[in-house]
Amino acid sequence: MMLMGSLALLLTFFLCHVPTSTSLDTITSSYILKAPETLSSNNGYFQLGFFSPSNSSTFSYYLGIWFMTKASVVWVANRNQPINDSSSSSGMIKISNDGNLVLMNSNSVVLWSTHASNISSNTVAKLLDTGNLVLQENSTGTTLWESFQHPTNAYLQDMELSTGNIDGERVKLTSWRSPQDPSIGEFSASLERLNIPELMVWRGSQPYWRSGPWNGQKFLGVANMTSNFLTGFYLGEENMDNGTTNYYLAYNLGDNPDSQYYYMLSADGNVYEMYWDLDKRDWLISWTSKKSDCDVYGKCGEFGICDPAGSPICSCLRGYMPRNPEEWNKQNWSSGCVKKEPLQCESKRVTNNKEDGFVKVQNAKVPASIMWSSTNIGNDCGGVCLGNCSCIAYAYDSGTGCMFWTANLTDIQSFSLGGIDLYIRVANSELGGDKKNDGVIIAVPVVVGMAIILTCAYIFWKRIQIRERDKTKPSVKGNDLVKVPELFQFEFERLVAATNNFSPSNKLGEGGYGPVYKGTLLEDGQEIAVKRLSRSSGQGYEEFMNEIMVISKLQHRNLVRLLGCCIERDEKILIYEYMPNKSLDAYMFDQSKHILNWEERFSIIEGIARGLLYLHRDSRLRIIHRDLKMSNILLDEELNPKIADFGMAKIFTRTQDAVNTKRVVGTYGYMSPEYVIQGIFSEKSDVFSFGVLLLEIVSKRKNASFYEDAESLSLLGFAWNLWCADKIMSLVDPAISSSCKKEYIIRCIHIGLLCVQELARDRPTMTSVVSMLSSETVNLPPPKQPAFILRQAIIDIESSLTNDGFGSINNVSITNIQGR
Repeated sequence: MMLMGSLALLLTFFLCHVPTSTSLDTITSSYILKAPETLSSNNGYFQLGFFSPSNSSTFSYYLGIWFMTKASVVWVANRNQPINDSSSSSGMIKISNDGNLVLMNSNSVVLWSTHASNISSNTVAKLLDTGNLVLQENSTGTTLWESFQHPTNAYLQDMELSTGNIDGERVKLTSWRSPQDPSIGEFSASLERLNIPELMVWRGSQPYWRSGPWNGQKFLGVANMTSNFLTGFYLGEENMDNGTTNYYLAYNLGDNPDSQYYYMLSADGNVYEMYWDLDKRDWLISWTSKKSDCDVYGKCGEFGICDPAGSPICSCLRGYMPRNPEEWNKQNWSSGCVKKEPLQCESKRVTNNKEDGFVKVQNAKVPASIMWSSTNIGNDCGGVCLGNCSCIAYAYDSGTGCMFWTANLTDIQSFSLGGIDLYIRVANSELGGDKKNDGVIIAVPVVVGMAIILTCAYIFWKRIQIRERDKTKPSVKGNDLVKVPELFQFEFERLVAATNNFSPSNKLGEGGYGPVYKGTLLEDGQEIAVKRLSRSSGQGYEEFMNEIMVISKLQHRNLVRLLGCCIERDEKILIYEYMPNKSLDAYMFDQSKHILNWEERFSIIEGIARGLLYLHRDSRLRIIHRDLKMSNILLDEELNPKIADFGMAKIFTRTQDAVNTKRVVGTYGYMSPEYVIQGIFSEKSDVFSFGVLLLEIVSKRKNASFYEDAESLSLLGFAWNLWCADKIMSLVDPAISSSCKKEYIIRCIHIGLLCVQELARDRPTMTSVVSMLSSETVNLPPPKQPAFILRQAIIDIESSLTNDGFGSINNVSITNIQGR
């Protein structure tokens, strides 16, 4: 009896100290998890196991993680491949022979796997206290895979929604199809890497809700983000190995059982903040993204504002009227509003020289598509906006600085509390009187007037100095010296010393205008590029003067900076900032250079697009470049692109759309068909060149020297044939074709094909192109056939042209400028 008693006591002790399956938090290679067993996090908040959705009419089972209660599933493994059986016990999860965590059915068919690569078989899976399921190297503890990088519809503490994870893929939420079906639904939520990051909910490819920009503490479009949020949310950024910046948003409200929260994207596109009620032992809703129809993206269309307390909820901004009054009166506001009166710089006539002004919308959710922002100009946003004809609205926040809009204003909402003041640019005639919620800003401050007076006085004094100095120097053609803007004048002797007397060893390249040299200013060691017009050049003088007149008035990070000029004796010289990586074509096709990865190429494409947008819409002058090509894109030390060579550029007035010229200049392969054949050029001519350039960057093939397809004259024809055959990835440079961002590469090719369509009217504007590049969800129309795609067509054209012996064909100048 004593022996039996001792055995019983020993057995009891053993059973009490061996953990049961429900207390495990780790799966090892020797353990298989089957229902009804579960894994439990150490703090007891989370469990991993098998479940069937409530009220489901089918026998479908899933592997998931639930928070506090089984009714609150926050992650699903096999959401699109359920276990279809009358019993969940037919499913099992284990560590496979290759070290991955796999889910299998009763027939040993793998329904889901972590799919981690380059791992050993010595791995374990663990459910952490945060609800994160991780696959780890057993000996080192290195995380090989984690559910936080592959979320479903729930956003948990310490989870990072990001614009690009370690694999280059963004971390985003995807909704369930319905409350009874966890398969991927039609809504997703992501952090968008716009000019200022913000959260977006998408319905398919269309925006459905947006948080507004992040100001360092909160989202400006979430009216009731209180101190509760400010202590928990944070936006971070990190520089990735591939040279890109990853933004990530996370929150942490502590591990207090009294403050357990999480966010859930519902099947109908709503974002709910859920909190754990200790008394009711249940999850309750404490916040929702959609409180009214005004929270639906673009409810009132372009230039409309939504007020949930209004009746009707939609109205037009001051200075605007309904585009379609009949539909508007039926409360169909999707067509939005249009401007009543043109702005001063848009109008062909200026009435009494009255400046545009701004009307203020208080407590506003600012519009989507912020074009640029700056914290370096203080709060004088209005003056900056007035100086740019494309600027139609601005706002200021101490966290973001000045924010500016140039595109159509969409998704504006009026808050009773929260938001910030938004200023809408209107014609002067709209400034009279007052309206509820609107105020007026005087358009021209005294400070601006004083600055103009002082500037004019300085220019007058400087011109007197130049005229006195140049009385002893031979003049250039006619009165051109008088036309030269007041940029810095370099002494010729100073440039001789900087370039070692224009030594051949300093030469960077040479074109029809003459050579370009690298120089170093002796006084401060600054490196410069010196472009010297050759005395024997048959071309270049007109381009030289044109470039001075154009580029001296421009300033943008994606335009090469003109430092000065020299016009002495018979010399005509331009001095630029030096670009250590020379031109894009020299860099891309130099085998000794680092091979550009996709992220670097996309950054270059985006930079060129923004530079062109500035030329077409945002600069003081409206410029058509006319010679955009690889050799005219320079790269600085960080591979930032700079558009160069404005010798052929033309200044347009704001009312001009196209110009006909008798002298066609440019480079074959980059010129649009209407320009080559009819001499008509416009913004769409530059768009065509940009499209060619984009396709060249993606494919690493030159359009003008293309011989890969017997049926195609050019890269455009080759790309079009592949697009029509649904084999477009064959166009992509093999160095980037293995990138995990294939869908983004294909999207860029799609944009390129839209830019090179044969008819100018079919091509997008650069405003649209920048929008397409910056947002992955803007719908792209199908491209139409490009120009110059058939070899026979161009042979017929060329046979009608004659060579005039001066490097041009039928007055079509061929430039072949070397990389600088």
